[in-house]
Amino acid sequence: MRRIGYIHIPAMCILSFAVCADAQETDTLKVIRLEGVTVSASYARSVARASALPTEVAGARFLTEHFTGNLVQSLQHLPGVQSMDIGSGFSKPVIRGMGFNRISVTENGIKQEGQQWGADHGLETDAFDAERIIVRKGPSSLLYGSDAMGGVIEITRLPPPQDNRFFGEAVWLAGSVNNTLAGSLMLGMKKGGWYGKVRYSEQRFGDYRIPADTVVYLTQRQPVYGRRLKNTAGFERDVSAYAEHRAGGRIARYALSNVYQKTGFFPGAHGIPDISRLQDDGNRHNIELPYSTVNHLKASTHQQYADGNGIVYSLDAGYQNNYREERSRFHTHYAGQAPPQKDPDRELAFNLNTFSVSSRVQVGSAHTVGWDAQFQQNRIGGYSFLLPAYRRFTAGLFWLVSFRPSETLSVEGGIRYDYGRINVSAYADPYLSGYLSERGYSADRVEEYKWRSYPVDRRFGDFSGSLGIVWEPSDAHLFKANIGRSFRLPGANELASNGVHHGTFRHEQGDPSLASEHGWLLDVSYTLASPAFSLVLSPYVGLFDNYIYLRPSGEWSVLPHAGQIYRYTGADAMFAGAELTLDVDFMRYFHYRFMGEYVHTYNRDERIPLAFSPPASFRNRLTATWKVFDIHAEWEYVAAQNRVARNEDRTPGAHLCHAALSVRTPFAEIILSLRNLTNATYFNHLSFYRKMEIPEPGRNILLTIKAPFSKLYNK
Repeated sequence: MRRIGYIHIPAMCILSFAVCADAQETDTLKVIRLEGVTVSASYARSVARASALPTEVAGARFLTEHFTGNLVQSLQHLPGVQSMDIGSGFSKPVIRGMGFNRISVTENGIKQEGQQWGADHGLETDAFDAERIIVRKGPSSLLYGSDAMGGVIEITRLPPPQDNRFFGEAVWLAGSVNNTLAGSLMLGMKKGGWYGKVRYSEQRFGDYRIPADTVVYLTQRQPVYGRRLKNTAGFERDVSAYAEHRAGGRIARYALSNVYQKTGFFPGAHGIPDISRLQDDGNRHNIELPYSTVNHLKASTHQQYADGNGIVYSLDAGYQNNYREERSRFHTHYAGQAPPQKDPDRELAFNLNTFSVSSRVQVGSAHTVGWDAQFQQNRIGGYSFLLPAYRRFTAGLFWLVSFRPSETLSVEGGIRYDYGRINVSAYADPYLSGYLSERGYSADRVEEYKWRSYPVDRRFGDFSGSLGIVWEPSDAHLFKANIGRSFRLPGANELASNGVHHGTFRHEQGDPSLASEHGWLLDVSYTLASPAFSLVLSPYVGLFDNYIYLRPSGEWSVLPHAGQIYRYTGADAMFAGAELTLDVDFMRYFHYRFMGEYVHTYNRDERIPLAFSPPASFRNRLTATWKVFDIHAEWEYVAAQNRVARNEDRTPGAHLCHAALSVRTPFAEIILSLRNLTNATYFNHLSFYRKMEIPEPGRNILLTIKAPFSKLYNK
């Protein structure tokens, strides 16, 4: 069965090569490339002018240059965006130090809903299918509701081609650090008002190499045999379909996708420590217990109608099912607990169903009125879990106004009100109750700790709003400023969880009395641009009250192998920082880019930094372009992070060198990338594995081949 699974990618590559060879036209390929570059440049400029918030656009060219098979790791090349990694396969986005449920990710107009509350849960989306990304940094609750107080990542589609044509692309990816082999085939057609495409993607990777011989788990030093992290192999299989129809003032879009991921957990970081499980099994690609599987099914539609009088009506609706399992050989922290009779190795299961709907009415360019609603239901299973079963309903109504006092100045502002209700099911653990009673704890103590999740039924209501200006006195200068108030409803884990979170190696305890978060954030952005030079500076500062975080309580947990209790607590907090980007073209063939970013967080109640604060970083990138060749050389400096929260590990700094060569042929673009050329030992402060002193992957050689093809035909 294992051998059959590995036939999928080579077979797909052979098929896609045959399609490319049959359909490729040299002139058509050139038209596609020039058209894409022109559209991306103008689109990025128009997006920057249209919003008072700092925005970044990752077009098709950017995504191709930085492609690794991991979308979030590609986006970290944008200023202000960081990647919280889970091994070498999966990551979750962080914007200016905010992540988890403070960042919204939307695709085809629908907010992505999974288990984003956990540090060990990645972003379930097909990296091959991303055509253009818009990153909005700053308070975005006005348009996107709760969970967007830190920013939004929009995964959008490129516009359809003008002419009738059959088109597609084949992409291949290979990586050395974990023996990655990946491929994707897309086929599409444009005819009249109809436009559609389908895509199939698959990638497999093995145990990844690290420049270290040992790691640490719960103060125990454990060996890493052959410098490969055992059981970190995985695979991903994605399929999607998209259709669009335009007729008169109507636009109808339909999208359907399914993302399946399976990845192993390093056995030294899961369950009860046991060095015997770390012995090398001689197989770099097998996935043994413990491992996780995630399946994300998403269906959405966008309906839009323009009446010809300057009024545009739109409706978005979607359904998502996110099913996650973690499997581990049955183990118990309590003596006498018998394994479940059915499916004994299913440690936990989350089954999250989400229904979303939103509607907007835009009157000219001055007024936009809209509402949205979402219902979620999460079911649980397995012999161990942390997140409880819950139901959640949210709804919001907003009004956005913009006007232009002059040709060079525009002002925009708006207000929004949201209502939310969350109902969390209670669950008492009979094994824990018996365990505590046998050890002589009082009845009151047993009653306090036996609840794995507290019963919660809470209602929330709050306002958010923003006011911003965009001033463009000339083509060379662009100034933007925005002040916004945002909020976030507490999640089910923050209200009701009570147990050991294997993803963070600690006992986490919710607080049913928590209020929603509130924050004021001021953003300023200045752009200086000329044909050969551009500079963008974006400072910001934000003040938050009731910022929810995990606070070490100083109390030792009564749960075995749990350590100290961390309780979700609200505090006054501050975020401040800046991003600087400098681009210079010189000597006709050369381009230099400098990108720097810094985030300063501060817990004003305890007078210490907040956890998961990204360190300052700087990138220097030199590109030489000659005919069909591009050569890149990059030096990246990541500063040490010594400003850490209580009981958070400090992270040393690092100097990293990268290089890349791309060649554009009439049939394909070939990119050879070398990451971490010197095989430096370095740590990602935001990594899921940081607490175990597991360094980031070593030297990685990536080969990407992208072959677009297109064939025109008459109507």
